[in-house]
Amino acid sequence: MIRVIALTPTGQQLAARLLQLYQQDSKACEVWFKPQPFAKKIQQSFKNGDALIFVCATGIVFRTLAPVIKTKHDDPPVLVIDEQGQFVIPVLSGHEGGANQWGNEVADYLNAKLVITTAKSYLQPIYTVGIGCERNCPMLEITDLLNNCLRQAGLSIEQVHSINSIDIKADEVGLIDCAAAFEKPFQTFSKEYLATVEHLLSVKSDYVFNTVGVYGVAESAALFAAEKVTDDTASLVLDKVKTKKATCAIARSYRQ
Repeated sequence: MIRVIALTPTGQQLAARLLQLYQQDSKACEVWFKPQPFAKKIQQSFKNGDALIFVCATGIVFRTLAPVIKTKHDDPPVLVIDEQGQFVIPVLSGHEGGANQWGNEVADYLNAKLVITTAKSYLQPIYTVGIGCERNCPMLEITDLLNNCLRQAGLSIEQVHSINSIDIKADEVGLIDCAAAFEKPFQTFSKEYLATVEHLLSVKSDYVFNTVGVYGVAESAALFAAEKVTDDTASLVLDKVKTKKATCAIARSYRQ
């Protein structure tokens, strides 16, 4: 659950913009305006693992959360935004909890400046496409699916680094021709490599695992390819989308 906490009418207007963003993405989000009792309610939400966005001064945030902060490996991500929406600051769980990447997404949406205070800044987003398909899937079905996924993610093919799949698809003509048509590298990876990103999948398919040895080809290939480019963690910007014979997902990581 994402909770946006605002303390002023101006901040409430900004929170409403963020609520609209997550409603469009079908993500669970709730705006709290001057929640009471303030400290108790905020601390319980934090302990429940909710991702928090505060539209207020950073001092208020730290004084409120100080009693319940544990470690960067345990705490949920927390962002602070000034009420004018000019700056987005990841203040807790920047790397491990994903606050830096999340903050970049929010800053893009608000046309704000991302203020990174952790040791490493995420600067350049790297987008990778993962595709799985049945044997001899027509190229047209694959390209139509990819174009549809790009539209859903709000991306252009020019922003995509590569098209990726599992190694048993290295000779799949439809995939090869699709990558060539879009003038993108086509890469394939073994099930052992793809298994390393299993924990990042949006869903796991036992059928796919029993067939090819991984719980999802499209998502796994996209995630692993992104991590391979940046040598950093990746996340899905578009979960697996299916047609009758193919699947496609899009992942993102950041390169300094």
